[in-house]
Amino acid sequence: MDERTAEERILAGLDEEQRTVATTLSGPLCVLAGAGTGKTRAITHRIAYGVHTGVYNPNRLLAVTFTARAAAEMRTRLRDLGVGTVQARTFHAAALRQLQYFWPHAVGGQLPGLLEHKATIIGEAARRLRLPADRASIRDLAAEIEWAKVSMLTPETYLLKAVDRGEPGGLDKVAVGRLFQGYEDVKADRNLIDFEDVLLITVGILQEDPRVAATVRDQYRHFVVDEYQDVSPLQQRMLDLWLGGRDELCVVGDASQTIYSFTGATPRHLLDFPKRFPAANVVKLVRDYRSTPQVVGLANSLLGNRRSGGLSADALWSAPLELVAQRPGGPAPEFLECSDDEAEAAAVAARIKILIEHGTPASEIAVLFRTNGQSEAYEQALTGAGVGYQLRGGERFFARKEVRDAMLQLRAASRAAEDEPLGQLVRDVLKNLGYQAEAPNTGGAVRERWESLSALVALADELVVSRSTPEHVFTLVDFVAELQDRASAQHAPTVQGVTLASLHSAKGLEWDAVFLVGLSEGLMPISFADTPETVDEERRLLYVGITRAREFLNFSWSTARTPGGRANRRPSRFLDGLRPSSVGGAPTGPRQPAAKKSRKVAGPSVCRVCGKILNTGAERKVGRCPDCPPGYDEAIFEQLRQWRLKESAAAEVPAFVVFTDATLMAIAEAAPQDLDALASLPGVGPAKLERYGEAVLEIVAND
Repeated sequence: MDERTAEERILAGLDEEQRTVATTLSGPLCVLAGAGTGKTRAITHRIAYGVHTGVYNPNRLLAVTFTARAAAEMRTRLRDLGVGTVQARTFHAAALRQLQYFWPHAVGGQLPGLLEHKATIIGEAARRLRLPADRASIRDLAAEIEWAKVSMLTPETYLLKAVDRGEPGGLDKVAVGRLFQGYEDVKADRNLIDFEDVLLITVGILQEDPRVAATVRDQYRHFVVDEYQDVSPLQQRMLDLWLGGRDELCVVGDASQTIYSFTGATPRHLLDFPKRFPAANVVKLVRDYRSTPQVVGLANSLLGNRRSGGLSADALWSAPLELVAQRPGGPAPEFLECSDDEAEAAAVAARIKILIEHGTPASEIAVLFRTNGQSEAYEQALTGAGVGYQLRGGERFFARKEVRDAMLQLRAASRAAEDEPLGQLVRDVLKNLGYQAEAPNTGGAVRERWESLSALVALADELVVSRSTPEHVFTLVDFVAELQDRASAQHAPTVQGVTLASLHSAKGLEWDAVFLVGLSEGLMPISFADTPETVDEERRLLYVGITRAREFLNFSWSTARTPGGRANRRPSRFLDGLRPSSVGGAPTGPRQPAAKKSRKVAGPSVCRVCGKILNTGAERKVGRCPDCPPGYDEAIFEQLRQWRLKESAAAEVPAFVVFTDATLMAIAEAAPQDLDALASLPGVGPAKLERYGEAVLEIVAND
C-alpha cells in the first residue's frame, strides 16, 4: 500500500523543472515548454498540488486552453489526480457559460441564438449588397471576418488595419468592409450571435458592468492558460478583464509552435509576459520525453538553421528552446525522393505496411501533409495496400452511426448490468452491432465500422485500469457517463487505423511513426508564403510535424506532380542541412537574388481598347478599363476560375491567394503558350509559376 501523502504522490515522478512549476503556486508564472516536455503533466500536477495543499479552492480556479479536445484531456488528468471539480474549458466555452448566466441581469431578455456556421448569413449579406460570392469566396470571407473580430476590429476600423490582407473572396477592402457590416446587419435581423460575438459581448459586459466584473473576479482567483502562444488580442482582453489587475496567472506555451498567426494568434503576449509581470517566475521545460535523440536533433537543427529575415521578421522570431532528448536512441530519420505524387504515396504506404507487420500499431502511425487536398493519394495508396486509415478532420467520431447506436445499446444495458467485468460486458453488447475480436479482412465501410466499435472496447479496457480504486470498480454505468462526457467535448478514443492529417490539425498529438510528405518547394513552404514572416511560420509548422514523432520519422517529396510530368520540383529549402546530400541532389540553399533588369521609364498605363489612362492596379493588370469589353474567350476565364476554386479548396486558402481575378483575366487575354510567356504576366511570380504553371498552360491549350 502506498503510504505517501497525496502531495508526495503528486510530485513523485516530476523532473526538477516540472516540480518547480508544480510547487510555484502564487504570483505570475511563465512556463516556456518545448514539444514533448510534459507541459500538460506539469500544469495539471500544479493545480492538483495547489488544491491538495489548500492553496487553491478547486471551485475558484479556471484553466483555459484552445480546443475542446485539449480541455477534455486536461479534465481527464485532473480527475485522475483527484481534483475533478476544477474547471478546464476553452476560452469560448468559459465565455459562453458566463454570458448565459449574466445576460438576463446585464442585458435582459433571452440570449440570442448561437450561429455555428457563417456561410448562410454571409451569402445573404452578399446578395443584399449585390456582391459576387461563390462557395470558396464565402469561406474566404468568413475567415476574414473571424480574423477582424478576434483582432477587435469593426467594419469601420477594418479598412485601416487590413492594408496587407490581400483581396479576400476577390473583393477589395471597401467591399469587404461593406460585406462585414452587412453580415452584422443580417445577424441582428435574425437575433443571432456568432462565436466571436460570445467573446466580444462578454468583454463588453465585463467592461461596462462593475457588478458583473466583481462577481467573476470573486468567483475565479487563479487562472491557468495553456498554449498561450496562440492567444488572440480578443482572448487576451478577456483574460485581462478576468484578472482585473491581479497577477495570479500561470501561462504555458512555446513560441516555436506558433502556427495560427493567420487567425489572429500572436506569440507576443507569451514573449512579453516577463515585461508585463517583472516579478514573474520563468521556468523552461526542455527535457523531451517524447522523441528519440535522432528526432529531437533534427527538430533543433530545423529551427537553428533559420537565418535573419530582416528587422520585422526577426522581431517576431524568438530564440527557440534547445530540446534535450531523454529517450534512448532510435532509428535514423529517412529521406525519400520519388518521381511523382502517385509514386510517393505508394512508397509511403509500402513502408507503413512494413512497420505494421513488424509490430507498430496502425493507430500509432500518421501521414502528415501541408494541405488537405494531398490526402486523396494516400487514401488510395493505403487502401490498395490493405491498410486501414482514419482521416482527421472528417466525420466526428461520436457522429458516426455505429457509435451512436453503440451508446444507445450500452445505455440500455447499463440499466440491468450484471456483475460481470466491464470489458466483457461491452464486448457482449457490441457483438450485436458487428464487433468481433479480429479485424475484418475487407476495407471500406465494414472496416471503419469495426474500427469504431473496437475503439470503444479498447477505451473500456483502459478506463477499468485507470479509474478503478479499491473502494470502487469502474462499471458500465460509469462507462456510459464517460462516453456522454466525451461526446459533449468531442474527446474521441483512439481508432485503429493510420491517421491522415494536415500539419495544422496534428498540433497537440503524437505517434510512434510519422511520415511527413509532399516536402517540395511550393508546398513546404507553401507558395503563398512570400514574406520572411510567413516563411518563418511555415518553418514552425514543419517543426510541429517533426516533433509529433516518437521514434520513426520519414521525410518524402516528389520531383513531378503527375506520372511522366516535368521533373521541375525541388525538395523544400527547410531540408537543407537536414537531409543527406546524396538524397535529392544539391541542396536548395538560400535563393540568390536575380540580377536586376534595367527598367524602362514608362508613362501612364492606358486601356488597350479605348486609350484612357488606367487608374487602379487591377485595371493596369488586365490592361483595360472595367467598362471596356474583355478581349478573351470567357469560357477560358471560367475554366480558370473553376480550377482556382479546386486549388484553393484543396490548399485551404482564400481563392485570391492562388490568383486574383485580375490575374486570371490577364492570363485569359494573353493566352500564354509557354512558361516564359506566363511568367511575364503581372501577378505570376516564381513560386506561383513553379506550382501552377503547367496546370494553367494546360487549361489555356485545351480550350
